[in-house]
Amino acid sequence: MTDKTRIIDALGEPKLLLPALVNEALAANDRAKYYFALLQIAQARADDPQRSAPELVAERSAAGVEEDALDTVPAHSARLEAGRYCIPQVSEVCARLGAELATMLDPLHGAGADSAGEFSARLAALQGEPWCAEDDTISAIQIARLTSGSREQGDSAHLLVMDMHKALNALQAGIASDNIDGAAAYEIGPDDRGVICAFMRGLNGTRALKFDHPGLGTTATRAGDRLVLQNDIGTTDAHVLVIHVIERSVTLTYTDVHIQRLLFFQSLFEHWAVRWEDTRSRTDRNMEDGVYHLCVGKFTANSEAGLTDYLAFLGSRLVFLIDWNRARKRLRLLLPKRETMALLKWAADQDIGHMAWLCAGGEQLIFDALSFAAKSPPAFGARLDDMLELRKAVGFMQFVLRTCSQGMLQNRTHELYRDEIRAELVSWFRSAQQQLLDLAAEHAALSIEIAAGVRDCLLDLHGADAAERIERNAQRARDWEHRADELVNQARGLNQHAERVEFYRNLIEVADDIADELEEAAFHLTLLPRDAADGALHEALYSLAALSVSGAQEYLKALETARSVRRGGPREDTQDFLESIHRIMAAERQSDDAQRAVKRAMVAQARDFRELYAFAECARSLEAAADALMHTGLQLRDYVLGTMASE
Repeated sequence: MTDKTRIIDALGEPKLLLPALVNEALAANDRAKYYFALLQIAQARADDPQRSAPELVAERSAAGVEEDALDTVPAHSARLEAGRYCIPQVSEVCARLGAELATMLDPLHGAGADSAGEFSARLAALQGEPWCAEDDTISAIQIARLTSGSREQGDSAHLLVMDMHKALNALQAGIASDNIDGAAAYEIGPDDRGVICAFMRGLNGTRALKFDHPGLGTTATRAGDRLVLQNDIGTTDAHVLVIHVIERSVTLTYTDVHIQRLLFFQSLFEHWAVRWEDTRSRTDRNMEDGVYHLCVGKFTANSEAGLTDYLAFLGSRLVFLIDWNRARKRLRLLLPKRETMALLKWAADQDIGHMAWLCAGGEQLIFDALSFAAKSPPAFGARLDDMLELRKAVGFMQFVLRTCSQGMLQNRTHELYRDEIRAELVSWFRSAQQQLLDLAAEHAALSIEIAAGVRDCLLDLHGADAAERIERNAQRARDWEHRADELVNQARGLNQHAERVEFYRNLIEVADDIADELEEAAFHLTLLPRDAADGALHEALYSLAALSVSGAQEYLKALETARSVRRGGPREDTQDFLESIHRIMAAERQSDDAQRAVKRAMVAQARDFRELYAFAECARSLEAAADALMHTGLQLRDYVLGTMASE
């Protein structure tokens, strides 16, 4: 008890004494947590002497512990036999811990809190056995009895501190003499109100984004030369933010059980000159993964306006920490790790957040939309980036987070923004379908070029430069066929599994046989002798090549008209589409007749094996291309008509 509180107590004014006792108790809480961390780090260093001993200078200073000699304690700690440790000044540290716990109990007794008796009994039980030996040695069991956070292993000083801290926060809110924009404030100075208002302006500006989730309760008080702001953020024991303001200097101490969220929190200040101390990890089996993490950030403003702007920004960021880890885990079911972290950062920077999406159903909202848009449920374990390109998947999730947030803030019905999300996803899939149609059309255009090259070479097989033209055409055909293969690979690279997208990707793969066969025909022309037979054989092969050109052209027309064919759409589009398909089928039948004409002419006119082989293989490739065109066209027809029927 300080001189000030003794004087107030002597005056017989317990109501005036209580706020001061609460202040002292909360300060004692900070010091106790520092001592727990000191013991744990000293034990870890003694167990592994090769480990570098982290300094706790920032934590000690933030907790208000002035003895800098404690900074060297971990480095000089050693492990003894039988699970005992020699830790310098451990007797003094344990004595201080006992005093801090007693200080935390004082205001609870003074306020007549129901929990005060229970806490006193727990403290007495804990002090029933020595916390350490007088020779500055301590056992592993004694350290655990002080620092453990696992209730399954029995009570500990750390658990008692955590429970008393909760009770003190509730008591502090109850005795506040003022409410400043939602902050419970007491014993503040005349200049503190503006600073508190700045912090609360930012906090209240984004508070609505937590929706019905508890948290963000703020208390403000003065402790000596420091204005102390504390925010409970959420409901996790080790998720705490304490802010000390001294003139224009702001020191924030942040603890979290999730290192990813701590790093995320730090990333929110990338445009502010915050100096972050090294992050410390603390062992606590009651926390996830058995540890929690602590960081200290310092900011010094150049002006009063800079101070209030920073505090307002700091307050506005806290809502984005609530249920952050749950959102991260849910988003990891949809996106890769890096994109998940970037999406959460984007949502915070845009003042959108993730809570509305969680409230709307989280990942299930997306899976339902995928089933609707893709016309089939996604495969087990499939992520959103398996259905859409990664860039598009991220863009869609940005739309989802914004739509959910706006929908809930505007009290729109869940069904309305669910349908908006479904419609948006359909448009993303339609966009992917159009992209594949573009690739299919470009692929078909290459087939036309190859077929036209073969046809044009057959116009004049005996010209002065015929051999040179045929060789150049074969090289161009080879280049175009390689480009067609690249388009197939590009289509395969569109990692999307909606029914319509998969169909057009498979269609391009099937259509690649057309380009392959036509390129083979261009190659076989180069094998013809210079004095190859003319007349009926030449004319029959030319007719076959011309049919390949017309069939490929009709296939390209069918692809282009397929873009606009839909149920209830213009009848002319459907008619044009079907006419192109029927012309492809007619070209295939005519190709069969033309190939037979080539065979008859070869029997009648071919003069040697070389000529017979070149004409036969060229004709076979052209007829195979016609077959591939017909099969591809029929697949396109069946799918387009089937889609119209199901719309």
